Amino acid sequence: MGRLDGKVAVITGATSGIGLRTAEVFVAEGAKVVVAGRRVAEGEALAKRLGANCLFRQTDVAVDDEVRGLIDLAVERFGRLDCLFNNAGGPAQTGGIEGLDSSRFDAAMAVLLRGVMLGMKYAAPHMKKQGSGSIINNGSIAGRLAGFSTSLVYGTAKAAVIHLTKCVAMELGESGIRVNSISPGLIATGIFGKALGLSTAAAEKTPETIRNAYATAQPIPRAGSPDDIAYAAVFLASDESSFINGHDLVIDGAITGGRNWSQQQQGYETMRKLLGQAVE
Repeated sequence: MGRLDGKVAVITGATSGIGLRTAEVFVAEGAKVVVAGRRVAEGEALAKRLGANCLFRQTDVAVDDEVRGLIDLAVERFGRLDCLFNNAGGPAQTGGIEGLDSSRFDAAMAVLLRGVMLGMKYAAPHMKKQGSGSIINNGSIAGRLAGFSTSLVYGTAKAAVIHLTKCVAMELGESGIRVNSISPGLIATGIFGKALGLSTAAAEKTPETIRNAYATAQPIPRAGSPDDIAYAAVFLASDESSFINGHDLVIDGAITGGRNWSQQQQGYETMRKLLGQAVE
């Protein structure tokens, strides 16, 4: 406890999943937090539950003025801005390249990519005045390797977020501001249900199903949880990571590391049988 004492943070996409859990952990670690999201009832309930060190502001991260207002609120109410977690996101259109709708493509990019850009744009001047700050952008393993999302649009947007992070890190690092990204693997949240067209309410009931479905997808024998991302964000927001800049922190249980050992061994035994070798 106390790893973020005295720090002020803004967390977008905080009304559910990773963002919600990160807000809880940040407050528990001593931070004052402004949480943002589009759902008012959920955001206000979270702020009430977390107490005086948490405020909610309804925000659509695709809208320039709303993001600027969010950042300004944090500085006005708490006097500074030490961390911005650009976490807001959502599913994008699925299917192949020929079936993509340009308006849906643009809408997804507005949230997944432009929202990250706007957050950094408006946080940077405040952090420069302080000579310090930590910006954390939520990437994805789908932005590092193809085939880890049902949506090529989502994967493309996240790849852009990861590279934008590195570009801005090279600029703002000279002002004492660190810019890093976190790329989650299979984290059990409602985003999978939303990607398949479920309502928000229905999707929020699916994490247990996701945990069961992906328990053995990676070498670590469980699916990821919002805690895995929240505590990584605490590390990147804290002074413990003061020399980490321009880094994409992959948190995926090694699913992107290659084939699982047991799968590789099963393939080895199958090949021996095909070649007529006795199995020891």
